[in-house]
Amino acid sequence: MCDQLTRDHVVPSRRRFLEAGLGLLALGFLPPLNAYADASPPQNAISPDAALRRLMQGNARYAANQLGAKDFSSGRAARAKAQYPIAAILGCADSRVAPELVFDQGPGDIFVIRTAGNYLSADGLASLEYAVGVLKTPLIMVLGHSECGAIKATINEIKQPAPLPGHIWDIVDAVRPGVATAVGAGGTDMLAKAIGANVDYNVLRVASAQPVISEAVRSGSVKVVGAVYELATGKVLVRQT
Repeated sequence: MCDQLTRDHVVPSRRRFLEAGLGLLALGFLPPLNAYADASPPQNAISPDAALRRLMQGNARYAANQLGAKDFSSGRAARAKAQYPIAAILGCADSRVAPELVFDQGPGDIFVIRTAGNYLSADGLASLEYAVGVLKTPLIMVLGHSECGAIKATINEIKQPAPLPGHIWDIVDAVRPGVATAVGAGGTDMLAKAIGANVDYNVLRVASAQPVISEAVRSGSVKVVGAVYELATGKVLVRQT
């Protein structure tokens, strides 16, 4: 199902997205890029590595329960005109994993796409392309987390196939390619290994997505990384791929 979705929906959807964006820009409904930038460069005019450092510094504050003070009303008028997120996060819908809190960031700082199992869908890809192509976001992070229910359900279905209620099957079917190898390998800590494997699989899918993201990655203006959030400690561990 996942491959079929990519072939039949991702490319047409992306084309419609880009054509619609250009049409709106031409009609004046969207501002030209950096239209609201002042004399100072926008906050996301930084390298991918600098964006990752900022996220990890924020996570260190979160894990230590030393969140920075925030004035949510300050800058509200400016944010109504434009946004300059330093990173896009493809994360899980799990209620225990809130990226803005996990990375101690404020409104307008990160562009978040969430779905159970943190897998790349057609809509998720179009959103990430918007972040890269229009908002000029320098970093994409695929963020998994410990004790992920979507990964658990997929492992159980692979080991003992059984009917699933409602549309949960769609999630399991989409997550399956990222965890099947880890399940097949067996051994201890299967859930943790499958969570990491699912992150790695989707990092590759995002980084190779043509034409917007793959070209940005090739030019060095964007980096795609994977990470896993540990529920028990609050710490994010960046994966080495």
